[in-house]
Amino acid sequence: MILEMKVPSPGESITEVEIATWLVEDGDYVEKDQAIAEVDSDKATLELPAEVSGTITLKAEEGDAVEVGAVVCLIDTSAEKPEGGEAPKEEKKEESVKQEVATAPVTETKTYATGSASPAAKKILAEKGIDAASIAGTGKDGRVTKEDAVKAVPSMGTPTGGSRGTSRSKMSMLRRKVAERLVEAKNTTAMLTTFNEVDMSPIFALRSEYKETFKAKHGVSLGFMSFFTLAVVRALKMYPAVNSMIDGKEMLSYDFCDISIAVSGPKGLMVPVIRNAENLSFRGVESEVKRLAIRARDGQITVDEMTGGTFTITNGGVFGSMLSTPIINPPQSGILGMHNIVERPVAVDGKVEIRPIMYVALSYDHRIIDGKESVGFLVAVKEALENPVEILMDNNVKKALEL
Repeated sequence: MILEMKVPSPGESITEVEIATWLVEDGDYVEKDQAIAEVDSDKATLELPAEVSGTITLKAEEGDAVEVGAVVCLIDTSAEKPEGGEAPKEEKKEESVKQEVATAPVTETKTYATGSASPAAKKILAEKGIDAASIAGTGKDGRVTKEDAVKAVPSMGTPTGGSRGTSRSKMSMLRRKVAERLVEAKNTTAMLTTFNEVDMSPIFALRSEYKETFKAKHGVSLGFMSFFTLAVVRALKMYPAVNSMIDGKEMLSYDFCDISIAVSGPKGLMVPVIRNAENLSFRGVESEVKRLAIRARDGQITVDEMTGGTFTITNGGVFGSMLSTPIINPPQSGILGMHNIVERPVAVDGKVEIRPIMYVALSYDHRIIDGKESVGFLVAVKEALENPVEILMDNNVKKALEL
C-alpha cells in the first residue's frame, strides 16, 4: 500500500511551508513517528514525523515552498525493514570529489620577465615592502630602475594569498519572516527607546539566601526572569497604555499580561508567550520559562505557544550585551531589554560603592505611548527590582517564594 503524506497545518493562517531539511534520503526505510523532515513556516521550524513505517519516496526538494495539504512524500507500507544499515556510499563520495575537482576555480598568476634591480631601486623597494619581481622594469633587459621603484605604489587591496571565498545560501522562511517583521517594525512604528540602570544587589542577596531551598522544593532555579516578569506585570498595570496595541484607528488595551520572552533555539530566536503572567508566582514564572526554553531548544515549540503576547522581554545579557536598543515585536507597543550585570562604582549616600549594575532599555511605540508613560513605566520596573521584598513580595519572602 502506498500512503500519500500531506503537509499538515502548523497553525491558523499558515497556508504554506518550506522544506528546510530532509532528514532522510529517497528510498530510505522509515519508522512510524520518525522525524523525516524539518519544515519552516513564517512563525516556527517544525519537525514532520512519518505517519507509517515503510520505504519513502520524496516528492519535494529542499527549499521548495509546499502548500498545506499538498503531498510531500510517498511511503510504501508493504516494504520490509532491511536488516542492518546501508553500506557506505563510496561511489557517491568519489563522484562528489570528482565534481569538486572539476569545478575548482583556476587562478591565473601574472608574472613579469624581469632582470635585476639597481641598488638604489632595491633600497626603495625594500622600504616600501615591494618585491622587485612584481615590477615591470623599464631598464635594459627588464632591469628595475630607481624611477621604476619610485613610481611603484604598494597596493593595499591586492589579495596576498589569504582566503577570499564567498558562499551563498537561501534564507529560511522563518528568517525571511523575521526580517520582514523587523523592517515592518522600523517602518510602521514611531519607535523610541528610554534607558535606565538597576542596582541588582537586593536580588543578588535574595538569590544567594534562598536559591538552594527554592530549587530543592520546586525543581527550578530562582533566576532573574521571575523578578523581571513580575516587575513588568506591576508596571503594565500602572501604565496600561504600554499594554495596548493600535488596531486601525482604535487603541486595543488588555486587562491581562501575556509576556513574550525571547528564547534562543537551534533555528534562531523564538518568542514563546507566558500566558496570564499576572496570575503567576515566582515559582510559576520560573517553571513556565524553563518549560518553554526546553521546548524551544528541542524544536518542539508550537505556533500557538508563540502566538499573541502583549509585551516582550528580551535578555541580551546572556550573550554579553552591555546596552542595546531592542526592536518592538509588532503589533505590540513595548519591549524591555535586559543586559549583562557588571560591577560598577556608584554613589550611595554620598559615598562611592561597587554595586552589580544592569542597564535596561524600553523601546516603545510613541504613537500610543507618551514619553511620560514610557519613562514612568521603566522607573516602576527599576523600583520593583531594587526593592523586591517590599514591592514584589509584600514583605514576606518565604510566602512569595512558597517555601
